Amino acid sequence: MNPQKPSKNPKRIISGNDVSPRKSMGQNFLVDPQLARWIADQIEPDDAAFLVEPGPGLGAMTGHLEGRARHLLLIEKDDSLAPRLAGRFAGRADVTVLHADAARVDMRPWYRHGDVRVIGNLPYSVGGEILKMMLTPPTPVTRAVFMLQKEVCQRIAARAGQDGCGAVSVLVQRDWDVEFLRVVPPEVFQPRPKVDSAVIRLTPRDPATLPVCDRRLFDRLVRLGFGQRRKQMKNLLPEPPEGWQALAGALDKPVTMRAEELSLEEWVRLCRWYEQRLEADAGQKATEMFDVVNERNEVTGQLTRGEVHARGLLHRAVHVFVINSRGEVFLQKRSHLKDVSPLKWDSSAAGHLDAGESYAACAIREVREENGIEIHDTELAALLPAGAHTDFEFVELRIARHNGPMRCPPEEIACGEWFAPEVISDWVAARPQDFARGFVSCWHEWMRARA
Repeated sequence: MNPQKPSKNPKRIISGNDVSPRKSMGQNFLVDPQLARWIADQIEPDDAAFLVEPGPGLGAMTGHLEGRARHLLLIEKDDSLAPRLAGRFAGRADVTVLHADAARVDMRPWYRHGDVRVIGNLPYSVGGEILKMMLTPPTPVTRAVFMLQKEVCQRIAARAGQDGCGAVSVLVQRDWDVEFLRVVPPEVFQPRPKVDSAVIRLTPRDPATLPVCDRRLFDRLVRLGFGQRRKQMKNLLPEPPEGWQALAGALDKPVTMRAEELSLEEWVRLCRWYEQRLEADAGQKATEMFDVVNERNEVTGQLTRGEVHARGLLHRAVHVFVINSRGEVFLQKRSHLKDVSPLKWDSSAAGHLDAGESYAACAIREVREENGIEIHDTELAALLPAGAHTDFEFVELRIARHNGPMRCPPEEIACGEWFAPEVISDWVAARPQDFARGFVSCWHEWMRARA
C-alpha cells in the first residue's frame, strides 16, 4: 500500500487558528498585534467613509480596523479563510466580506463613497497586480497603505539616482506621492518569509504639480527606457522629433543619458517633446467666441468665453453620452486646467457651440476633440432649458454609440471610465458634488426619459 503523500500546505496553528498557509498565494500571516495596530493607524481609519482591506487573511489588521471606519470591506480570495471572516462578521452592517480576487474586483461602485482608503498586507505573489489595479487612474482610491516585500517598496519610492529607481518608480509617482514608512522583519510573520517587508503610504499627487502629457505615450516611453537598464536611451526609444541632440539639449542631459538619470519631471518633459508640446500649459482660452442668446434661445450676439462666464450670460452647449454595446456610459474626469468645474466628472463629451454652429455639428466635433473618435451622427435625447442648474446653458443632450478605446487630450480630460447606468445613478444620488452641474441635470433628464 502506498504511503499517503504529505500535504504541500501542512496545517499549523497561527494566532489560535488552524490553517494551511498556501505558498502558491504567497501567504505570510502577520502575528504581531502591536505592529498590526501601528500599520492600521497609518491609514487614519477613524470615521473614514469606506475602508478596503484586500487579503485580510486571519484578520490581524482587521481587528484594529473594525468599528473605526463607517464601512469596512474585506476582500479575501482564499476559499477557507473567506467563510471564516464571513462568520466572524455575520450581522455586522458596517462590515462586508467579499469572497473574490482583489486583483480583479470591480472598483467602480466604490466612487459613490467619495473617500476610499485601502490598506493591506499584500501577498508577495500578487501584490504587484493588486497595486497596479487599485492605483492606476482612473481609480476611486484616495489613500493607500500597503505592506509588501521591502525591495518592491524601495523601488516604488525610489527617486532618480537612487538604488532601485525604475519604471515602477516613475509610473507610480506620476500619480501618487509615496512615503516609505518602515521596514518590517520576517519574525513578525508565520510562516516566516526569507526577506524583509516594508510599509508604504500613497496619497494622490496634485495634478497641477506636473505639466500634462499623453498618458499612454508616457507609459510606453518609460517602459522602453527602463527595458534594458545598461543601455543608453537613444538605443531604446524611438527617434525623437529633431533628433537626440535637440532632445538632450532641451533636458540639459548628455546624449548618452540612461533612464535612471531622469527625474519624474524630466520624464514628463521628454514625453512632451515627443508630442511636440513645447509651450506651457495654458488651459482653455478666455478669448474663444460664443453665441449669446436670450430667454427663447435666440442668438443676440457673440462674446468671449471669459466674458460670458464672468457675467453669467445665457449661451448654448451640447452634452454627449457615448454608450457601448454593454449599455455602459463613458464618463470623463475634467482636467485641472478647465476654467469651469475642474476635476469634476462629466458627460462623455461636452462643450459650447461655436458662433453659428448647430447642436448636431457641435456634438460630432466635441466627441472628436474630447474622445478622439469619429462618429457620423447622434440621437437627440433631451432638451434642457438654461438656468443655474446648467451653468446658464441651453443644452441638447445627444447619444452616440461606440465600442473601443478613447484617446482623450490631457488638456481637456484627466481620465475616463465606462460605468453601468445604475452605478452612475447611485453615485450621483450619494455625491452630486463630484460632478459638473450640467451633467447632473442631463443625467436626471435622461433617466426620467428612460423610465
